[in-house]
Order: sequence, then structure tokens, then C-alpha cells
Amino acid sequence: MTPTMEDRIYGVSEEELEHIADLLQKGAASARSDNTCSLKSVIIDWIMPAGKSLMPLISCHIKRDCGFHHERTGELLCPTRKDWSDPIVRQKLNSRETLVRGDEWPVFIYAGYSYDSEDPWTGAFRSTLLLNAFKHIFTSPSSVEKENKATRSGNACIHGMVSVTPASIAYVATQVTFALSSLMTFSRTDRLSDSERFYSTVLATLHDPKEVVETNQLLEWWN
Repeated sequence: MTPTMEDRIYGVSEEELEHIADLLQKGAASARSDNTCSLKSVIIDWIMPAGKSLMPLISCHIKRDCGFHHERTGELLCPTRKDWSDPIVRQKLNSRETLVRGDEWPVFIYAGYSYDSEDPWTGAFRSTLLLNAFKHIFTSPSSVEKENKATRSGNACIHGMVSVTPASIAYVATQVTFALSSLMTFSRTDRLSDSERFYSTVLATLHDPKEVVETNQLLEWWN
């Protein structure tokens, strides 16, 4: 909700309210499109191994070479309960014989891109890739290399965002998933990416009363 919005919509007619809702939807769609485009051009630099180049090379403008078609992006997108080192798993993901559901979370959301099957909360939503993407979207692209907290400056401050929320974490994770994929067009209802279910399951987990301790610890880490 934008600042002072509650005061402005109080007492307006139903027609005016529908108009405001339409403008908000268009604004959100435009912002999402901008975020999608900007991440596509920088995420390749973030996933390069230190001191090395990606082999084969990936162009930031040609997404068809990403996703499960490339060793590095495929490794990061691989669901935590599948073994990317298994050639059969890689082949099935690459050919889409195996489709990844939105409730199968990718390994890139974990710190060090390492999943602990004994404790799935260990490192969850604490990866460098997520942090970089969050800063890029909610503060500014130049803030990625800085140590400041995610909402201390830039876009977040301008729009009154004072803390990282479950919704913002879910949003960034969804954007990163698409940026790493080979899909050319973002669609929340696309069955190949299943992005709507992915966003919803992340958000539901972070709002689950049973996970309140872990979620509070996560938000404390981010903020």
C-alpha cells in the first residue's frame, strides 16, 4: 500500500475505487516487468564461479541457453530433493520429461546453495543470489556490492519500505527463478515455471504459524 493511500480511498465511490485498483494493478505489472528485464542482464555475472567464466558462455540476452540447458543455471534451479549430479536427472529436467512443480523449491534459495535434508530451514532464503537480487530491486543496482541492509536506502526508502517482509522475499525468489530459467516471457500462470504456485507456497510457509520461530529468525537476519 502506498503512503497515505488509506486516507485517499476512504469514502470514495465504488467506481473510483475500481479505477484506483486498476491503476495499482498496472503500476505493479509495470514494476514487475522492469524488475524482470533488469535482473536478466545482471544475474549471469552473479552466478559466475569466483575467478572463472561460465562454460559454455551465456549471453544475458539469450535465455534459451539458461535453465536446465546449462550446467550452472540448471544446478541452481534443481529442486532440493533431486540430485543434479545424476546424468539421468539432468537429462529429464533438460528435456522437460520431468517438470518441476512450484512447491519443489530450488537449491539457489539456500546459503551456499546447499540444502540440509535433516533441517530444511538451515540457510533457507539466505543465499547471496537472493540478497543481491533483493538489493538490486528494492534499493538500487549499485547497492549490490555494498554491505548495507537491504532496505536502508534507495527505492525501498523512497516508497516507505522500512523492513523486509515475507511477501518481498517470495517476490524476489520468484523473480530469480525466472531470471535463471530458459523461459522468454514471464507469466504467473505458466505451467512450465509454475511461478504462481511457487510464490504462493513460499508465502504460505513464511506465514505458517507452525514456522513462526524460523520465520522470525529469517526476518531478523534480513533486517
